Amino acid sequence: MNSPSFPQPPRSGDRSTRPVVCIQGLGFVGAAMAAAVAMARTPDGEPAFDVIGVDLPSAKGRAAIDALNDGRFPFETLDPKLDAAIAQARAVGNLSATDDDSVYAHAAVVCVDVHLDVVRDDDGKPAADHSIIRKAAEILGARIPAECLVVVETTVPPGTCDKVVLPALRDGFAARGLDPDQVMLAHSYERVMPGENYLDSIVNFWRVFAANDDRAGRACEKFLSQVINVNRFPLTRLDRIIASETAKVLENSYRATTIAFMEEWGRFAEAVGIDMFQIVDAIRQRPTHSNMRTPGFGVGGYCLTKDPLLTAIAARDLFGIELDFPLSRQAVEINARMPLASLDLLQGLVGDVAGKTVLVCGVSYRPGVADTRYAPAEILVRELEKRGASVLLTDPLVGHWEELGRNVPRSPPPATGVDGVIFAVEHGQYRQLDVAAWLGTARPAVVDASNVLTAAQRQAFKQAGCRVAGIGRGEHS
Repeated sequence: MNSPSFPQPPRSGDRSTRPVVCIQGLGFVGAAMAAAVAMARTPDGEPAFDVIGVDLPSAKGRAAIDALNDGRFPFETLDPKLDAAIAQARAVGNLSATDDDSVYAHAAVVCVDVHLDVVRDDDGKPAADHSIIRKAAEILGARIPAECLVVVETTVPPGTCDKVVLPALRDGFAARGLDPDQVMLAHSYERVMPGENYLDSIVNFWRVFAANDDRAGRACEKFLSQVINVNRFPLTRLDRIIASETAKVLENSYRATTIAFMEEWGRFAEAVGIDMFQIVDAIRQRPTHSNMRTPGFGVGGYCLTKDPLLTAIAARDLFGIELDFPLSRQAVEINARMPLASLDLLQGLVGDVAGKTVLVCGVSYRPGVADTRYAPAEILVRELEKRGASVLLTDPLVGHWEELGRNVPRSPPPATGVDGVIFAVEHGQYRQLDVAAWLGTARPAVVDASNVLTAAQRQAFKQAGCRVAGIGRGEHS
C-alpha cells in the first residue's frame, strides 16, 4: 500500500534533522498524543519532533491515517485546540501517518497506545488479552534502533511491561544481534479526557512515569518535559514500572468505586422524595469531600468499565497469586447495572414498555465526546428492545453507532408518537432544548437519567402535563 513520505534520521541535505517520534496506535489516545507531540517546540520556537502515527491497514486504521495526513483529527471533537494543532502540524510538515512498520527504524521515541481488552476465559473469569500489546512489542523489537525509547501509555495489568513487553523487546534485539540490555522501556500512563479540554488533558496535566533503568528514566523525563507543561504540571517519577502501572489502575478503580457507591443513595433519594444533587452540592462545600460523585445514568468508555478488574487479573495470571478485590469487582458489576435503573423509572411512569416507543437522548459514554465504546446506553437500548420497545436514538456528536451498527440523528426527532424519553447523556445541547416547542401536542413520560436537564426544563415538562422522574431525585424534588 502506498504511504506518504516520512521524516528520516538526521543526514545532510534538505531532509529534517528532528528526532522522530512514532505513535503506535491512532485511537482516541494515540491520535491526540500525536497532536501533542507535534506541538512540542524547541527553545527557539522550532518543532521539536517529527511525528509519525502508525496504525493497522484496517478500515479503522486507514481512516485515522487518512484523516491525519489530510490535516484532520480522526474523531469528532469539541476541542478547537486539537483541530488547530493537527492542521498546524500538517502545514508545518512534522506530522504524518502510515501503516508501514518500517518507519520504526527511524524512531528516537515510540509511544505505545494500543488496546488491551478484558475478555472472559474458559471458566467465565475476566482475563487480560495481551495479544495486541505483545504483538506491538514484537514489531518494535524487530525494528527500532538500539537507542530508541519505548513509552507504554496503554493501561495494563500491573506487571505487563516487565513480563510481556520487555521480554518481547529483548527477544527482538537478541534476534538482530543487538544487546538486549540496551532496551529502554518506560511506562507513563495517559489521563486523556476527551471533550472540550481534550488536548490540555495531555499537555497541561500531571504525568506519572517509571522506567526499567535510570538511562531509560532520564530519556523518558527529557521526552515528556518537551511535550508537557512541566513548569505548571511537574512530572512524578516512580521507582519501578509496575508502580506506574498500578497507579493508573488504582486511580481508575477509585473513581469507578466512588461512582458505584452513589447508586444506592440515588435509589434512596428517589424513594423518599429528596434531591441527591442538592444534597451532594451541600456536602461538597467541605474541602475533603469536594469531588464527591452523584448518581447517574451509567459508566462507560474504555477505562472504568474494565480497569478495576486488572489488578486481580495481574495477581492471578502474571504472578500466580490468588487475591480477591471485592470492592473493585462489585463496582464494575454495580456500574454495569446502572442504566437499568433508568429503565425502571420509565416503566414506573408508562408501565410495560412492550409496544411503546422510547427515545434515548445521548448514546456516547460521556458528555462532549463521540466515543460509544462500552456506552451505558448500549445496555439500556438492548434491554428496551428485549422487552419489546421500539427505540429511537439521537446524539449531537454521534452520527453512527458502530457497536450497534446504527445511524444516529444529531437532533431529536419530533416528540409526536414518543411514549417515553430518557435523557441519558449530559450533552450541553440538551440544556438548550425548547421544551414547549419540541413537545408540540405530545406528552411523553420523561426520565432525566444524569442531571441532564435544567430545573426550568424539568418544570416545563411537568407544566405541560408530562410525567417526569429523575435518577437521584424523588417525586417531590
